[in-house]
Amino acid sequence: MSFTAYQHNMTVEFCFPDNNSSCIKEVRTGTGNVFLFILLSFISVCTVFLNLLVIISISHFKQLHTPTNLLILSLAVADLLVGLIVMPVNIMGLIDNCWYFGNIACVAVLMINYFSMASSLCSLTFIAVDRYIAINDPLSYSIKITASKTSVFIISGWSFSLLYVFTFLYYNDHLLPSQIMIRCHGECAIYIKYPWMTVDLIVIFITPCSIILILYSFIFNVARRQAIAVRSVMNSTSNRQVSKVSFTSETKAAKTLGIVVCVYLACWIPFYFSSFSVESLSSFSLLWTVFTWLLYINSFMDPLIYAIFYPWFRASVKIILTCRILQSLSSRFNMFQNHDHF
Repeated sequence: MSFTAYQHNMTVEFCFPDNNSSCIKEVRTGTGNVFLFILLSFISVCTVFLNLLVIISISHFKQLHTPTNLLILSLAVADLLVGLIVMPVNIMGLIDNCWYFGNIACVAVLMINYFSMASSLCSLTFIAVDRYIAINDPLSYSIKITASKTSVFIISGWSFSLLYVFTFLYYNDHLLPSQIMIRCHGECAIYIKYPWMTVDLIVIFITPCSIILILYSFIFNVARRQAIAVRSVMNSTSNRQVSKVSFTSETKAAKTLGIVVCVYLACWIPFYFSSFSVESLSSFSLLWTVFTWLLYINSFMDPLIYAIFYPWFRASVKIILTCRILQSLSSRFNMFQNHDHF
C-alpha cells in the first residue's frame, strides 16, 4: 500500500469533533500503555488510602496529637490532594491528551496541583525546624514547641503556599479562565515563562531545601555527639536505660524524617534541573510528564516510610482496619505500648 493510500485509510479523531479548533485526540493503546495506566491508577488509589490512614490516625488518637505529628498530618493532607485529584486528572490526560472539563476546571486543577506541592515543602521545612529544636534543645522543646504554636505555623505555611500559587498563575497568565493560552480547544497546559523559573527555583527549591539540609546536618552532628555522651555514661545500669531510651527515641525520629526529606529531594531535583534547562515548558513534553510523575510518586512514598519506621502508625492502622476504632474511648488507646515513643 502506498503512503497516499495509507493516508486515506487513516481516521483522525478530535477531542471535540463539532469544533473546528479542536485538538487532535491521541488515544494511547497497546499492552504497555494499558499496564502503565493500571500501575498509575494503583499508585493513585494507594496514595489516597495510605494518606487517609495517616490523617485518621493522627486526628483520632489523642496520644498522637504532638507538634511533630501535626506537621506530619499537614504533609499527609497535601499528599492526599495529590492522590485524590492531581493524579487521576493526569492519568486521564495520558490516556488521550484531551481536556473535556473547560477552562474553569483547568485553572482549579492547576491551582490544586501547585498548592499541594508548595504545602508539602512548607511542611517538610517546619518538620526540619521541629526536629532541630527537639535534638538541639530537648529540655526546653516542650515550652518552645506546642501544638497551638505548630498549628499557627501550619496555617501560615498553607497561606503562603496559596498566595504563592495565585502569584505564580497570575504571572504566567493562568489565573483566570479567559487568560489561559491554548493552542486548540481541549487542551489544559501550563506554559511557564522563563523568568519565573528563576524565581520558582529560588523560592520553592533552593531556599527551603538549603534550610532543610543545613538543619539536618546539625541534627546528625548533635546526634553523633549524643551517642558519644551516652556511651560514656553506660557504666551505670540506672542511667543506661533512661539515657538509651531518650537518645534512641529522638535519633529514630530524626533519621526517619531525614529519610522523608531525602526521598523528597530525590524526587524534586531531577524536575528542577531539567525544567530550568529549557526556555519554556509545556505539559505535553515527555520530559515534563516523567519528572512530574516522579513528584507525584513522592506523595505515595511518604506514608510508606511512616509504615516502615513508625510503630505507632502500624499500631493505629491495625486498630483502624480491625474496626476497633469504632469502640468507645478508642481515641485514648495507648499507641506506644511496648514501643519507643517517637
